[in-house]
Amino acid sequence: MLILPGVAACSRPGEGSSAPAAGVPGASRQTVAEADTTLASLRRIPGTHMYSMIYSGDYDELAGVPIPPSAKPFGCSLFYATGAPGRSVYARNFDWDFNPALVLHTDPPDGHASVSIVDLFYLGVPTGVDPLTDDAARRRLLDAPLLPFDGMNDQGLVVGMAADESGRASAKADRPTVGSVRVLRLMLDRAASVDEALALLDRVNLDFDGGPPLHYLLADRSGASAVVEFVDGKQVVTRGDPRWHALTNFRLAGADAAEKQADHRYATARAALTERAGVLSREQAFDVLEAVAQSHTQWSVTYEPHSGAMHVVARQDWAAVHEFNLRMDPI
Repeated sequence: MLILPGVAACSRPGEGSSAPAAGVPGASRQTVAEADTTLASLRRIPGTHMYSMIYSGDYDELAGVPIPPSAKPFGCSLFYATGAPGRSVYARNFDWDFNPALVLHTDPPDGHASVSIVDLFYLGVPTGVDPLTDDAARRRLLDAPLLPFDGMNDQGLVVGMAADESGRASAKADRPTVGSVRVLRLMLDRAASVDEALALLDRVNLDFDGGPPLHYLLADRSGASAVVEFVDGKQVVTRGDPRWHALTNFRLAGADAAEKQADHRYATARAALTERAGVLSREQAFDVLEAVAQSHTQWSVTYEPHSGAMHVVARQDWAAVHEFNLRMDPI
């Protein structure tokens, strides 16, 4: 188990920077050869707007990277079905503009290996620009570890986020500040469980500037899960029951049955999860994701924290499921 170090000198994604290795921009702490190996691994996922890449070498997880502000809130539907011991599945729709996206594998020397998905618009790669043919866009991918929108590490921790317009996070003077997407990278690299991820969150301030307030669904292969929200400046944690947990875009903490039922996506997921007592195959999880998809669902993904399997569907092409695998550490 990785021992969590203190979080120091954190910055929000658009602030601060440390000097990179010679010839390599941004967050990279790679040698030039490692950067070249990383970019040589870039592939387009056939028939999609998505790419995959294996990051070779180290990076500064706290480096600054300029990102454009969000003009509207992220959508998103997430759930964790953990009714079958040893066969849990975490599922998520990312509902946002149809930007290019990247399935990224990282294995930092002082952190956990992980697989995650990055919206490349936030690295400055807009729709219509192909990083396979555009050298400037391709070099921007060396900053990709900094902005995971969801992901799973080799300890079985899975993390994802959704917009919560009611969220308000206050700052404490004795804590460093980190961006609200960047914190997912810290959790993937440094935490092995939901409890360790929560402990990390307790040591930082989250900065929602430049984007909508967020809340998070955290889960691990023990079956534990937690939704983390920010209510009147205070962090509130809602633990999942032994069978499932779900999250969309309303504040879960304090919500009554009527509020939960009024949200179509949450109610649909809850009905499916309750009916099956939280026992869903990967195929059934995608059925639920399809039922709650919106017109702007950019990607749909399932993570299986026991096997390390990851399956991705791009832009609701449900017949085309793309598989990736992460080698998991033994329990």
